[in-house]
Amino acid sequence: MGYPTKVQLISRKKSADQYYVNFPTAIAEAAGLSKGEVIHWAIHDRSTMILERPDAPPSPLQKKKMKR
Repeated sequence: MGYPTKVQLISRKKSADQYYVNFPTAIAEAAGLSKGEVIHWAIHDRSTMILERPDAPPSPLQKKKMKR
């Protein structure tokens, strides 16, 4: 299930325009985002953007060991 979100444009007379994308609360809470956290965006292709969290906390889930 996805969460539709509109992109907002703030046009300013004396400075560059800014685009804003708000995260729905359910997405932000599920990802464990915190106020003021720095995130990085990467563009994979014209339809896919990747959000990276350089200082993300470790996952609370244990990784499964792969059997060879």
